Amino acid sequence: MSDWVTVSLNEIAFINPTEKLAKGTLATKIGMDNLQPFSKKVSAQIQENYNGGMKFRNGDTIVARITPCLENGKTAYIDTLKDGEIGFGSTEYIVLRAKEGLSNSHFLYYFARSDTFRDVAIASMTGSSGRQRVQTEVVVNHTFELPTLPEQKAIASVLSSLDDKIDLLHRQNKTLEAMAETLFRQWFIEEAKEDWEEVTLADVCTRITDGSHSSPASVEDGYPMASVKDMYDWGINQSTCRKISKEDYEVLVQTDCKALQGDILIAKDGSYLKHVFLMEESLDVVLLSSIAMLRPNGQYHPMLLTLFLKLDSTHELMQNIVTGAVIPRIVLKDFRKFPIQLPPKDLQDKAVKIVKPIFEKCWENNRQIQTLENLRDTLLPKLMSGEVRVQYQTETTA
Repeated sequence: MSDWVTVSLNEIAFINPTEKLAKGTLATKIGMDNLQPFSKKVSAQIQENYNGGMKFRNGDTIVARITPCLENGKTAYIDTLKDGEIGFGSTEYIVLRAKEGLSNSHFLYYFARSDTFRDVAIASMTGSSGRQRVQTEVVVNHTFELPTLPEQKAIASVLSSLDDKIDLLHRQNKTLEAMAETLFRQWFIEEAKEDWEEVTLADVCTRITDGSHSSPASVEDGYPMASVKDMYDWGINQSTCRKISKEDYEVLVQTDCKALQGDILIAKDGSYLKHVFLMEESLDVVLLSSIAMLRPNGQYHPMLLTLFLKLDSTHELMQNIVTGAVIPRIVLKDFRKFPIQLPPKDLQDKAVKIVKPIFEKCWENNRQIQTLENLRDTLLPKLMSGEVRVQYQTETTA
């Protein structure tokens, strides 16, 4: 590492670079909700009149500076804007832009994902409980060891190749999921019969509950405890779960806070129903109360019930059973009473023959995603510290 140099962040990156965007201008907005935990890609964006917020361009990295968003890994690389376009988002972002000839934009993103950056940023937070913010001046003046530009590019290439594969698998799952939802919508919503029995969610489940309402102390090495932030479309990201002791884990297992194979998990708090998935297998993970569990009793096939809960139309209908202005929450006692039409068994069986291969492919993709994420998260600190080096070609000038 003799060719690495000691620098501060503001020496190799522009911090919150100035951009001009007149108020009232229709522009692309990337809100905090559009950043997924420890995900490079932005999940969505909208068009909205600009009325304030941090501004950025393609190639910039945006980092949440407020708790708990920073701790939850809300950091993203911007690459979805048009050439020359200026986007905007939350005032709670720190925007990092690489300085040409000194830093690589993709490397800068992974640096912001590394413990080298995150530990300093989190330790610098000040403010009232629940609204703590990073002290930007502390972060940008902190020194660290920087590889040469060619090695930065090589490190970023290794990590980006893994993130690109992860993103591809997520997009495949989105496409497959849309196919299954289209079939469900046609067969069980648009072509539903008036004589189908109307029942409630409680009628087709043996159990509808949520996870633990107590939060045991975290430990360095223990069992994962998942909250809604650890969910994505087809599973739980165990690498982002905080860890609890074996004793606390066993207590929560005894109180049925562990999801089993065949259970349906839903995001209950926050962006309710944003994530709904069927458990392919039991995991050694316990749940917090922000996640609800449904255990189907066989009357409504779990795959089909999952698709019903995923529909946008279901989400809209459930607005009446949600409470809370700041953090919306599904009210479970009302959720259990939610009315549904029960399709005949023969039609369910026919549909399951079609959607089952789709679920199985999505589960397979999800397993690959977990493997790739674990590899990326193992390599990231080793590459950033120089413990693992990558081969690269030294750039020459003609």
